[in-house]
Amino acid sequence: MESQGTQGTQGGITVQRALELPGLRGGLPEVVAGAERLQRTVRWVHAGEVPNIASLLKGGELLLTTGLGLGARPAEQRVFVRKLAERGIAALVVELGPRFTRLPAAIVETARSAGLPLVQLHREVPFVTVTEEVHTEIVNGHYALLQRADEVHRRCTEALLGGGGIPQVLGVLADFSGNPVFLETADGQLLYAAGAGTECADPLQVWEGLRGHHKDGPPAGALLVDVPGGGPGSGSVRARLVLLAVESALLPVHRIAAERAAGSLAVVLMQARQEEELAARGRGDFLTDLAEGRIKPDDAPAQARVLGFKPGESPLLPVVMRLADGLPPGGGWAVLARAVAEELAAVGVPVLLGVRPVEGRVPLLLGLRSESERTAVADRVATALRAGVERAGMQRAGALPPVVVVGVAGGWAAASAGLRHAAETATAAQGLSDRPWYDARRLDIDLLLWRLHNYDDSALAAFVDRAIGPLRAHDQRSKPPLLPTLQTYLAHAGRKAETARELHLNRQTLYNRLARISELLGTDLDDPQTVLALSLALRARRHVA
Repeated sequence: MESQGTQGTQGGITVQRALELPGLRGGLPEVVAGAERLQRTVRWVHAGEVPNIASLLKGGELLLTTGLGLGARPAEQRVFVRKLAERGIAALVVELGPRFTRLPAAIVETARSAGLPLVQLHREVPFVTVTEEVHTEIVNGHYALLQRADEVHRRCTEALLGGGGIPQVLGVLADFSGNPVFLETADGQLLYAAGAGTECADPLQVWEGLRGHHKDGPPAGALLVDVPGGGPGSGSVRARLVLLAVESALLPVHRIAAERAAGSLAVVLMQARQEEELAARGRGDFLTDLAEGRIKPDDAPAQARVLGFKPGESPLLPVVMRLADGLPPGGGWAVLARAVAEELAAVGVPVLLGVRPVEGRVPLLLGLRSESERTAVADRVATALRAGVERAGMQRAGALPPVVVVGVAGGWAAASAGLRHAAETATAAQGLSDRPWYDARRLDIDLLLWRLHNYDDSALAAFVDRAIGPLRAHDQRSKPPLLPTLQTYLAHAGRKAETARELHLNRQTLYNRLARISELLGTDLDDPQTVLALSLALRARRHVA
């Protein structure tokens, strides 16, 4: 029967089915309004005789009454029925008897205009029997729903155990629902799509036509189920299942099946990310072992080939990206490795990319066609690395930008030394003015200062204080600040005309500031040793508190 079919998919029973059960059938039910809406789902049964009963209901109930609370006047009766309709109950069943021998016209007309199924019983029936029968049917319906959802979950599990992946799981859901199914990222980007069969619409066209244009909310009739992304209670979302009602309506059983499939998909995605992160860490370990001399240059090419890196006799370009401190050691590193690898694919040269979460580094080797293209490749690689960081969400608001350091191109021996030098320099360069990338050879002074800072921070702090302490004290209490003037002057190697142009000062104002700097420091700005000390102090001040 149709009602049985509806019962099997909705997880409850319809009003029509409730009227067919022995309890209500024995009352000789007569549908006097809303006959076209008897396929409504009955969520629960409630019996009551109070005038304000609508406030006690949640919607979807089959309300049984003898009419004692309906009111004596037509206006009261209209209000009573209208409130029930607004509450969204499934149907109103009134037992005729001492209160009503026939339902008043006001009740019937209001129910008809509100679209509320209204039934009158010509015989007395025990309401408790009706309640038990309907509730038993509802429970059985939910059990049938769970059985069908369990069957879908079993098929999804079998697909995964048989070597299938996400497309196969989506295919099972699509076949079950008779509609296209999609897996999207948490921000709405399409990952996978599956159609319900060869005769149905192309799922990608459906996505573009429906889901792709509804970023602010799902289209009507759609079903969205989150795929969890963290541990129990984390609340994070890794992806989202989307079922679109194209061929037929989506029902509660489809939601239950999708929610169970989401658990399997979460495991698949977690495993894939773990495997991806392990592979990226393995490549990072190889590059670190090469940098630190644990792998000999003669043995490195064979090990690199196992990792998929085959540059041939090309010069190797070592590059290291250092992320800001404070990032978690796990989590987004697999996403970062994938995002960066995808961005680097457009560079057009062989790449071996790894991650080192503990140190916050991304080391890589690139195979160049010739050493002359070092600068051009470095530009493209730095752009790709920063784009990958942004895509992976690894750039925290307010944090220092990632530092990209490029070493010297050469053979495997040079790559070993270049990776070690770039890794140290990338750490030492944090806090410098942001550039797309730094040449490792131009940061040796910063590296020496960083090493001194790590070896004896108090000695470096004392040196900075001796060299520029009076200027720092002046700038804290007076204007204009003089440190920027000194820094610009030294950056232009003492050329006053260029310094004045960059600072937008006239010559005399610059001369006055330089004289004031010499007075405060007690030094001669034309003395080479003084210039060297001041340059080092300005570079070292970011390392000391």
